[in-house]
Amino acid sequence: MTDEQEQKMILVLGGTGKTGRRVVARLRGREMQVRVGSRSAAQPFDWTDRTSWAPVLRDVGAVYVSFYPDLAMPGAPETVGAFADLAVASGVSRLVLLSGRGEEEAQAAEKLIQSAGVDWTILRSSWFSQNFSEDYLREPVLGREVVLPVGDVPEPFVDADDIADVAVAALTEDQHAGQIYELTGPRLLTFADAVGEISKATGRRIDLVPVSVEDYTGALAAEGVPAEAVELLTYLFTTVLDGRNALLADGVQRALNRPPRDFADYAKEAAATGIWNNE
Repeated sequence: MTDEQEQKMILVLGGTGKTGRRVVARLRGREMQVRVGSRSAAQPFDWTDRTSWAPVLRDVGAVYVSFYPDLAMPGAPETVGAFADLAVASGVSRLVLLSGRGEEEAQAAEKLIQSAGVDWTILRSSWFSQNFSEDYLREPVLGREVVLPVGDVPEPFVDADDIADVAVAALTEDQHAGQIYELTGPRLLTFADAVGEISKATGRRIDLVPVSVEDYTGALAAEGVPAEAVELLTYLFTTVLDGRNALLADGVQRALNRPPRDFADYAKEAAATGIWNNE
């Protein structure tokens, strides 16, 4: 970073989310000035309220852009592009976008970040390992039955800690400017394989139960899950999980000069915290 960039704040959007809070913790551990961008922050940020954007951009030199709920949502690329334009006009000189691997909408957002006129880095991530422990799949794991509309298509599950490490590097080191990093784990696993690793790590039987998309979304709707969330999950399990991402990439290795963390190591570490204990 330049001296001017080092004196400015780093804004982490989605700063309380799976990757964002890890980025915040790492930056604070390095005693860097960090501003958390979230609806619950002291200075609230909300993607749907554009009046909240300018205040959080004050005195900011770099931004970690994590869009909520997902770049696949209608209008997401345009929203990200509008934010990028305001950020640059506000004096931001570096943008790091958390993108989705194999998602057309996400790539539309990438192009808008790339054309904003400042340093940029794109982090294309695959399915987060932590979805099993810090998100909607934790409860099914606790219930020892994970019901999903998935088949035998493998996915290169990526660890959120790896994503955060790459994001921090991109936010603080000049050599990552202009790079697109495809972030995956070191091997391909089906969802059955992943659940099997969790079962092994916990020492308890946990079953993956494949169902049709119709049955899955019908059950979600019956539980009162908002239609927008059901639509997003349908897109992720049908379009994105069609095999397009069933290949490994070297983004973590290129960015950090180390291999990515394996899903089995994630499962062992998560199990050791008690996150999957019913007691």
